[in-house]
Amino acid sequence: MTVLPPLMLDPEVLRIATTLEDAGYETWCVGGALRDRLLGDDASDIDLATAATPDQVLRLFRRTVPVGIRFGTVGVLDQRSHLHEVTTFRKDVSTDGRHAVVEFGVSLEEDLARRDFTVNAMAYHPLREEWQDPLGGQEDIARRLIRAVGDPARRFEEDHLRILRAIRFAARFDFAIEPATWSAARARAERLKDLSAERVREEWVKGLGSCRDIGRLVRLWHECGAAAVWLPELVPADAVPSGEPPVRDPVMLTAALATDPAGMLQRLRASNREIDRAAHIAAGPAAPADTDERTVRRWLAAVDTVAADLASIAEYRVGRRPGWWEVAMTILERGDPVRRQDLAVDGRDLMTVGISPGPSIGKVIDSLLDQVLDDPRLNSRERLLGLAAAWNDERH
Repeated sequence: MTVLPPLMLDPEVLRIATTLEDAGYETWCVGGALRDRLLGDDASDIDLATAATPDQVLRLFRRTVPVGIRFGTVGVLDQRSHLHEVTTFRKDVSTDGRHAVVEFGVSLEEDLARRDFTVNAMAYHPLREEWQDPLGGQEDIARRLIRAVGDPARRFEEDHLRILRAIRFAARFDFAIEPATWSAARARAERLKDLSAERVREEWVKGLGSCRDIGRLVRLWHECGAAAVWLPELVPADAVPSGEPPVRDPVMLTAALATDPAGMLQRLRASNREIDRAAHIAAGPAAPADTDERTVRRWLAAVDTVAADLASIAEYRVGRRPGWWEVAMTILERGDPVRRQDLAVDGRDLMTVGISPGPSIGKVIDSLLDQVLDDPRLNSRERLLGLAAAWNDERH
């Protein structure tokens, strides 16, 4: 095994670890941040695991947040008000696949043995600059492999979400999933139905935001059986565009990857705003019928707030920005009216020329917008009031 180098750590992490160690509580850096450091990514926050119980951590530090006291986790705020998670060494006593009952007072080795995958089950002592890797996480990183800690079936029975985490990590790092781990995940995919929609949505969103290849992420969801349980609207992997999307927006990408994105997000209990946005993207039209300014203005009016989403999807699918988007940007930057609120008049103005309050106001505004979409030069208060007055005269 290669001797691992010391890590460059935030001084605040060292301060927290020193406080715990000086009080007599063994403390180690743990979690995915160690994996990320070995892969060259220093951005992840370092979590700490300690022999101190939550009550003892609360007594040692003045500024804390009860992140997950029941599971042994206390958030310690440093001098910059940045939160560091400190978790008591623990093991699972019982679990139903969604929630675990944990026991404190165990060793570091027992704590590491309860973790999901070997690449997440390493520890580093911040003061002694010593690594602990009893489960072979370093070798699996070198082999680019996601492998469950111990018995894969047991790991997935403890928490069904680990199936989706295996998919996410494999897609994020472009790692293979060890055969026994993958077989156990596929065999238990049906258990995913017992998870909360919120936990599944978080994994889907994290996967979209971090994967190297969206096509592989989609393929793994399908091949595992997870898509059939939670995302039946997900397109086949061979229908996923190749290349990097222009933005990693989860709603936009879900709309690009699902036959009914609003229905999918509703099942995942996304916000009403996200569901409505997905529905508008799906409603389209996906692109203007032509590239002349009049046609593009009318398309902008029809799609309203999701124009940029549709442009991003078009760019993702063909690998380049569509030509009509340059026309759309010119229209928007010039300030051509494409929505009701862009008009130079409002309902109160229309009443000054005799338009009756009520439905007539809306009809006139729609008529005026229709005309300025053809000719933006009409969008002045004087011209629009003249058109409105003429409309009113025709009615009477």
